[in-house]
Amino acid sequence: MTESAGNARDAEAVSRFVESFAAQLVEAGLARMPARVFAALLSSDEGSMTSAELGEQLRISPAAVSGAVRYLAQQHMVSREREPGSRRERYRVHGNQWYEALTNREAVIKRWEGALREGVTSLGADTPAGRRLAETLAFFEFVETEIVAMMERWRVHREKTFGQE
Repeated sequence: MTESAGNARDAEAVSRFVESFAAQLVEAGLARMPARVFAALLSSDEGSMTSAELGEQLRISPAAVSGAVRYLAQQHMVSREREPGSRRERYRVHGNQWYEALTNREAVIKRWEGALREGVTSLGADTPAGRRLAETLAFFEFVETEIVAMMERWRVHREKTFGQE
């Protein structure tokens, strides 16, 4: 496992953490391989690893790494970076990955709201199904408002707690 020089870590303990946290992510709905890759990146001191490093640590194929990273990048949970002077990519998790992943959901919620509005119109607001869709729409509108406010509070809290990045 590649880590900062002079930072001796128990590779077995790191592996147990990665698998344990990945299992928690899987239980929450993330696919197994992206969960393992994300947990490995998160537990890396540098917050980044190459495909080869991930494959070696997790004992998975380059194709498995590629698929997991593709998914995680689409979810804004990791980013790809080129190593200077190399064709090799590094995959990085940032300190604000949770913020990015959650705010990315805002676009999804907006699309759901649009579809739900159409559904209410199509089914009729006075029908049982239309009322159920209207309540679902109201819930997502509420969630969207709360996410925006919560993210602003998080930015302030993060700056107080960890300083500016």
